[in-house]
Formats: sequence, structure tokens, C-alpha cells
Amino acid sequence: MVVDDFESWMWAEAMRRQDRADRIQRQFFRRVDTHPRRQWEPPVDVFETAEAVYVIVALPGVSDANLTDLEVAGDVLYVAGQRRVPTPTSDALLHRLEIPHGHFERRVTLPRPRLAIANHELVDGCLYLTLAKR
Repeated sequence: MVVDDFESWMWAEAMRRQDRADRIQRQFFRRVDTHPRRQWEPPVDVFETAEAVYVIVALPGVSDANLTDLEVAGDVLYVAGQRRVPTPTSDALLHRLEIPHGHFERRVTLPRPRLAIANHELVDGCLYLTLAKR
């Protein structure tokens, strides 16, 4: 009976050490992300006509300069950028912060592949995209 207890203890100890080694290995070999992480995802509306697909992305306070990526690959639209917290002055006290800020990303599966960005403009806090059908 003592031998069985010793073997059980040895097996349990070996498993604990293996788990610890796995945790240490994951810690050293984890993926390093060089891109900022998405902090928020803007809402999107998609409309289709015979000539084009129209996409409206709600981006309050985002300028064209802060729109870092806008592309169509296959049937996926990718929009990314940055929205900074608009502070009126450096000594302003923040009482409420509800509008999302920071890095944003949005991937939208489009209703059809082979679309090309024909036009885009930022107006009234929205990005309006016209995707031409090929």
C-alpha cells in the first residue's frame, strides 16, 4: 500500500511539474502583437443597389488623417483607425466618457465579392463608402 501511495504522489508531482513547464514555455513563446489591439468596433450599415454597395461606418470625431486602413480584400471590408479623446483644454475635468475612443477596427463581410472602393468621405461623424461592382 505504501508503494501505491508513493507512485500516486510521483505521478501527481510529475504532472504538476509538467504543467509548470508548459506555463513557463507559453510565457516565453507567446505571440508579440506589434499592432494596437482593437478597443472598439464602430457600427456599420450596408446597402446594395444594382450599381454599387454602400457602407456607412459611424466614426464620431475621427478625421481622415486618423483613418489608418481602408481596404477591400475578397468579400471583406476592413476599416481601422484611431479616435482620440477630444479634450477642450489641458486642465479640463472629465466627468463622463461614453463615446468610444482609442484604436478601432471593423471587418465586414460584404454581400458579394469583387468590389472596389470607388469613393469615400467622412461627413458628420460617418464614413460613407461607395463600393463599385466589377
